[in-house]
Amino acid sequence: MARPLRIEYPGGWYHVTARGNERRAIFRDDRDRAHFLELLESMAGRFGLILHCFVLMENHYHLIVELRRANLSLALQWLNLSYSAWFNRRHDRVGHLFQGRFTSVLFSAPASALELSRYVHLNPVRVGGLGLGKNARAASREGAAPAPDPKQVRERLERLRRYRWSSYRAYIGSGPSPAWLECGQIGRLQRGSKEEQRERYRQYVEGAIREGLETTGIWGELKEGTILGSEQFVQGVRDRLTGDRQEQRAADRLKRERLDWRGLIATVEKANGERWERLRERHGDSTRDMLLYLGQRRCGMKLKELAAESGLESYGAVAMAIKRYGNKLAHDPGEAARMNNLIQMLNVKM
Repeated sequence: MARPLRIEYPGGWYHVTARGNERRAIFRDDRDRAHFLELLESMAGRFGLILHCFVLMENHYHLIVELRRANLSLALQWLNLSYSAWFNRRHDRVGHLFQGRFTSVLFSAPASALELSRYVHLNPVRVGGLGLGKNARAASREGAAPAPDPKQVRERLERLRRYRWSSYRAYIGSGPSPAWLECGQIGRLQRGSKEEQRERYRQYVEGAIREGLETTGIWGELKEGTILGSEQFVQGVRDRLTGDRQEQRAADRLKRERLDWRGLIATVEKANGERWERLRERHGDSTRDMLLYLGQRRCGMKLKELAAESGLESYGAVAMAIKRYGNKLAHDPGEAARMNNLIQMLNVKM
């Protein structure tokens, strides 16, 4: 299996996640969580990282970090190995604690920092017990979810505000802010005095809960599972890419120039002998889904842009269409042959 591409450079901002092996708990009690925070402090000092956000869940954690040196892998390896050794000694266990290597996404800051911080901080309420499990969130993105129940909203807000193992309380001023946590840079993306920034940030995060949805549209800009941002941002990091032998295919794909959407449309029209305006209105035909799939993966277009081009009502519908086509491509030999024929016409490697 190909190794995830790592792109590390000073000044880069990263969303980092690590999960327990076989989805098992990596934090069994508050002593475990407290020790992990102690290690976060040590990591920040030892490796010169700037820690912007964190949340500790039962079987995984999320961080937002900024690098001063190109040492993200070294820092996270130290963190996970140090914690694993301590956890195994404390709980008298052996074996891997984490599920493989950590995952990291380089993202455009400050453009994506505010939304990603909200994504991280909403983790404590993004659970089935509070009506925000995977199915409920998917329905919400499609506009098919019922209006949130007021009682459930209160429960979500209460859990979010009380949750101790997250940087959210520090951001809104209701809890302590450790010296190793940097809240100011993201906080200042909101206008006003420090108190006004805190209040506006609270409204920004908690507004998503009141609306009963999780804002995941930002992930539509994800490239190769490792870069999050506009095509302009991706272009800016392409020259930094090398990748070892296991990473080279992903690096090569990112280095290629993106296909132009209009060129893609023209080629599909030629292959089908019909205009795009007719193709996109035809239900039960996979051509529109194919175009959306290629538009995201080859043209680097955002979900909202694709929604506008295809006449779909929301980026959630676009995301579902792309997922649906990916499944069809994986299981339908005829569709795979059709795609290969189109790729040859485009002279684009997938």
